[in-house]
Amino acid sequence: MPSRNYNKSIDWITVGLYSLLVLFGWLNIYAANFNPENPVFFDTNKEYFKQLVWIGFSLVFVGMIIITDSKFYVEFSYIFYGITILLLIVVLLFGKEINGAKSWFEIGPIRFQPAELSKMATNLAVARALSRYGFSFKKFSDLLKAGAIILFPMLLILLQNDTGSALVYTVFIIVFYREGLTGYILTFGIIAAIVTTLTLMIPNATIIGLIVVGVLIILYFKGARTVLYKATIAGAIILGLSYATYVYLKPDIQLEYVLMPAVIITSVYILYTTIAKRINKFAPTYLLILWSAIILVLSADYFFENVLQLHHRNRIEVLLGLKEDPTGVGWNVNQSKIAIGSGGIGGKGYLQGTQTKFNFVPEQSTDFIYCTVGEEWGFIGSTAVVLLFLALLLRLLFLAEKQHSAFSRVYGYGVAAIFFFHFAINIGMTIGLAPVIGIPLPFFSYGGSSLWGFTLLLFVFLKLDINRNELIR
Repeated sequence: MPSRNYNKSIDWITVGLYSLLVLFGWLNIYAANFNPENPVFFDTNKEYFKQLVWIGFSLVFVGMIIITDSKFYVEFSYIFYGITILLLIVVLLFGKEINGAKSWFEIGPIRFQPAELSKMATNLAVARALSRYGFSFKKFSDLLKAGAIILFPMLLILLQNDTGSALVYTVFIIVFYREGLTGYILTFGIIAAIVTTLTLMIPNATIIGLIVVGVLIILYFKGARTVLYKATIAGAIILGLSYATYVYLKPDIQLEYVLMPAVIITSVYILYTTIAKRINKFAPTYLLILWSAIILVLSADYFFENVLQLHHRNRIEVLLGLKEDPTGVGWNVNQSKIAIGSGGIGGKGYLQGTQTKFNFVPEQSTDFIYCTVGEEWGFIGSTAVVLLFLALLLRLLFLAEKQHSAFSRVYGYGVAAIFFFHFAINIGMTIGLAPVIGIPLPFFSYGGSSLWGFTLLLFVFLKLDINRNELIR
């Protein structure tokens, strides 16, 4: 292998951002564990000391990644993926359950969570699949294969009862979209999320809104507008009669089922008229949107009540304002917001956070590490952390677009997407804008598995970037 000057090739801007995030993260882990009555620095039982050890190992991993040939990560991508899938299966059988999730291996004082390593391996497998010659999301077989790669580890992690880590894999849809997936699927996913939320908040009004949304989406079909207008008028009349019947008789069934006659008759009318006038593609598209929305509405309540666990339902209801539980489920978020708000503009000062010192916020060195930033460093420090992450994300996107290799580009977008999900959701849940799902803030939250996983994820891409001018397949 030809020798290279890695000092000139590696992207030192990204390395610098990584170093700042790791350093700032460790300082806040130290603050979260600091005991003013016993200010011992080298306490091997404290999390900040263990984090130093994990950081040291991370640097070793970085060195190993940099000296390894870039083609190694391409050729062994599926093997890495297979190994992590095996680990996810084994941990289900022999893993240790912590905080209700059976997702950890424990060997003496060391704990390891294979789900963190699985993110990198899945990203490698996705990059390998999408960069294959002739791959196209227009081919159902290729779409199915790409979907299976992310769904398999996601389902295994769900079985471990680690919903937060499983949801990370949904962000690969952004990578798929960049590589040619139709925008309709992404749009439908966003609409589905909005509709599901509205269904939980105002179930009796959602079915009406869905029909209106379906009408608005399909208006661009020029040849179908006459049919659509007539169907909308007929559907509105039947809808009004059905709703009036429901209000007057108060039948002991859900409103959605009372409104079904309007939906069915409207669908039949659209289908018949469209076929008769030979307006191609109109009816299947419209009816697919309409009935998918209806099925989503009818299944949302079932999924919420029968699939999600009690603590998940409680957290979602508190987030949506459907219930209040400030001393129970809402305790973490309320205390988190108090801690962040109490920091003011400049913060209380490093190691001076009272909410931190008296342990008002549970899991403050892991999931809620951002509280320590907000309390001790204030708005200025919190903003600095956000800006550092934004700089890292923008840099990753910039580097991904510079890649000559499809594999490297896809992998780079995957890295950026995973970091974005963790960054947005973790900070969102600490300030009450996202449900508490227990995912770490990259390079800040305490934990060897998390730090190693994010470090490997990032530096494999930086290694690929060193050879950006080569067509790696």
